[in-house]
Amino acid sequence: MHKLLKNKITEAIKKLGLSEIDPEIEIPKNEEFGDLSSPVAMELAKQLKRPPKEIAEKLISLIDKALFENIEIAGAGFINFRFKKDFIFSELESLLNEGERFLTQDIGKGKKVQIEFVSANPTGPLHLGHGRGAALGSALANILREAGYNVSTEYYINDAGRQVELLGLSVYVALQKFFGKQMPMPEECYKGDYINEIAKEIYELYGNSLKNKSFEEVGDFLIDFSYKKILNEIKKDLEDFGINFNNWVSERKLYHTGEVQRAILKLKELGFIYEKDGALWFRSTAFGDDKDRVVVKSDGTYTYFASDIAYHKNKIERGFDELINIWGADHHGYISRVKAAVQALGMSASQIKILLVQMVNLLRQGKPVQMSKRAGTFVTLREVMDEIGADTTRFIFLTRKSDSHLEFDIEVAKKQSQENPVYYVQYAHARINSIFEKAQLNPQKFYPELFNEDELRIIKKLLLYPMIFELSVQMREPHRITFYLQELAALFHSYYHKYRVISEDAKLTETRLSLCKAVMLVLKHGLRMLGVKAPQKM
Repeated sequence: MHKLLKNKITEAIKKLGLSEIDPEIEIPKNEEFGDLSSPVAMELAKQLKRPPKEIAEKLISLIDKALFENIEIAGAGFINFRFKKDFIFSELESLLNEGERFLTQDIGKGKKVQIEFVSANPTGPLHLGHGRGAALGSALANILREAGYNVSTEYYINDAGRQVELLGLSVYVALQKFFGKQMPMPEECYKGDYINEIAKEIYELYGNSLKNKSFEEVGDFLIDFSYKKILNEIKKDLEDFGINFNNWVSERKLYHTGEVQRAILKLKELGFIYEKDGALWFRSTAFGDDKDRVVVKSDGTYTYFASDIAYHKNKIERGFDELINIWGADHHGYISRVKAAVQALGMSASQIKILLVQMVNLLRQGKPVQMSKRAGTFVTLREVMDEIGADTTRFIFLTRKSDSHLEFDIEVAKKQSQENPVYYVQYAHARINSIFEKAQLNPQKFYPELFNEDELRIIKKLLLYPMIFELSVQMREPHRITFYLQELAALFHSYYHKYRVISEDAKLTETRLSLCKAVMLVLKHGLRMLGVKAPQKM
């Protein structure tokens, strides 16, 4: 529907002899304003230096009106369009005949996109913030694949540097208790039950062979054992959350294979590395960063940023057309330097997109749960999944734009009511399935004259899905589908309570079953894009 309108407006612009623009199409906030609207006259006003209303009137006079019931100008120059019912019904027929092919389109044309997400340090279990990033990355991979992109998903393992050293030290201190020694846990170390559990497992496996050993003697072993155990648990949690990565890349390996050294050398050859105060600096200000960044410290050790440069060089060399990084919001200050490195290595700024994920505030009995990874007081993704299920957890993570704060109310997530957004959407699908089980009929046609205004409203909502899907792809925002599904489910439940789908009237029954079939199709597709099941029964 939106594609057709875009084409009609583009044809009118050409008739005006203007340079072609991609006219913006919007969904009016109030259905009284029409089915779709466009601010194109305001876009053209800048080009023509004429009032938007005048341009809108001219465009309307040139638009082929065969499919429209009416076209009106509103406000400062918005053009509102209402389609004829015949066209709406023909589109519904196309949806029923074509199925999912009607809902999507080949936007990506096989372009290679890499999505790197979660990438949590293997120093502790995944918490809710990681889970939110996981849900976003997974849903984004789903919608991009569906839209014709060649998508590769990746987890970058931060298994080198200070954080894993602190993990090893934390386990070392906890281990001393099993040898009858009391050693205070350093302030910067990790605390929590999981540290004690790892220490206990090491003691049970290796016993007194580690007794009276200094951290310098056993540190490498403890680091290796601990981070690998945590990483295996992370992989299991993600698998149970419905996520399987195409690739896992180790930071350690980048050092061991010399990729970090080669990346810095490459930047040096390109003239972007200089020496100051005994350290090596990357000239990131050449690409808009607010200051240059150290890559090799004066003592000869590499900074975290050095391995990040090597990692992004590795990505570029694998031939991706676009890189998408999903990071926690606390990494905001890191964006400009990474984008600078990518540009220095030959990729344009538009080819890397960094999506930030805000923190999740967990509520129990309406009160926030205090969390701190270092202090060991946090709620894990595993705990929440076990309590309310992976589907509910994923859906709730996707109910807000990723850079907005999210309040996750565990009590609401358990409710089987309208308050629980995922239950409401899944129940709409299950409810339609039960209607078909009762009807024992697969509708072959519908009778347009039998549709009432409430049904017409649902049909129009269904026909907006391809536009919502396209926007989700273009904006890299899966939450748009979540919003849409909640609205569609609300419309359907309201309809279900108001009307009987199965009646003595065979034509009316078949018409209403056709509508239910279309709603079911869209709900199922939308849920699949989010990585959430569409249950047959609930």
